[in-house]
Amino acid sequence: MLSLDDLYRGFREPEVIRAMAGEIRALAPRLPEPLRVMEVCGGHTHTIMKFGLTQLLPPEVEFIHGPGCPVCVMPKERIDQAIALAEQPGVILTTLGDMIRVPGSRGSLAQCRARGADVSPLYDPLDALAIARDNPQRTVIFFAIGFETTTPMSAALLAEAERLGIDNLLLHINHVLVPPAIEAVMAEPACRVNAFIGPSHVSVITGAEIYRPIVQRYRLPLVVSGFEPVDVMEALLMLVRQRVAGRCDLEVQYRRAVTAEGNRLARELVARYFELREHFRWRGLGDIPASALRLRDEFAHRDAERRFALDQSPIEDHKACQCADILRGLAKPSDCRVFGRGCDPSRPMGSCMVSSEGACNAYYRYRGLNEDH
Repeated sequence: MLSLDDLYRGFREPEVIRAMAGEIRALAPRLPEPLRVMEVCGGHTHTIMKFGLTQLLPPEVEFIHGPGCPVCVMPKERIDQAIALAEQPGVILTTLGDMIRVPGSRGSLAQCRARGADVSPLYDPLDALAIARDNPQRTVIFFAIGFETTTPMSAALLAEAERLGIDNLLLHINHVLVPPAIEAVMAEPACRVNAFIGPSHVSVITGAEIYRPIVQRYRLPLVVSGFEPVDVMEALLMLVRQRVAGRCDLEVQYRRAVTAEGNRLARELVARYFELREHFRWRGLGDIPASALRLRDEFAHRDAERRFALDQSPIEDHKACQCADILRGLAKPSDCRVFGRGCDPSRPMGSCMVSSEGACNAYYRYRGLNEDH
């Protein structure tokens, strides 16, 4: 049986990566302007840093890191709400593992658990069902996070709870959407981005067509890419070829999984249980209209936000932390004065350092491979 290393080896071949980098360097002098590419997803950022791809690029081509991941963009007040829920009598709070260490204004969920609250990190949201079934006298709350990729799992959790009649399971919904985040980045007056690499796992669910309005509105190229180094370099080469040819199109590099329409059944499942919020405040990006989801009114009995009186007041980040600028593509982690000094993965001040997909985490973890960047 093939190991994961065997399966991935073809997408990590140094000779293939170097050949693509060579073509990018050959084409770069023909670019009409420097190509400043935002990779929206932190998975791409970690690939770029882990494999030292920045070292292979000509000066005319630059990566600008974007919103990164749902953990990175979760504002402090939402973390505080999770802590407030965990401190309620009889509550078991469950969430995906990365959320446990993200700091709010009252510490993190890990610190909340150390103080005696019942907080359980999950690998699979459906594990919350077993916890609720095994604890019928308690209220189990799933603090749901994620872009379009993980939203169907939360919908499946709710569907199964309804089917089984597990009434002591609630959800606190924090699912956010990628296209409005890109719109927010482009609305920034100081934005320098003129090309995007879109996350493939989102498009597996939604289809690649969700990005077409952005391509048409801003007249810039966007390539939906996989997460291996060969994927990222091929996506970058596709962007360079577009600009040299004077084109601004939506293209799919990750053709082995992404289609134009996406996963119809997953999209229908999400639409059955969720609807757009009018507004949602993102860490670093501020309030973005129609950028997140909430439970439909008919499932209000599952909504922890409606069941409990939670403080919705916005809370700003630490003044020394530059996560906001990093998430908007206005600064790199190494620009932050507390990076690697007052802030590192063992003592994170901001979400970009604590998240396994955060840009600061990637810079810190792979800094030896990217000393010039």
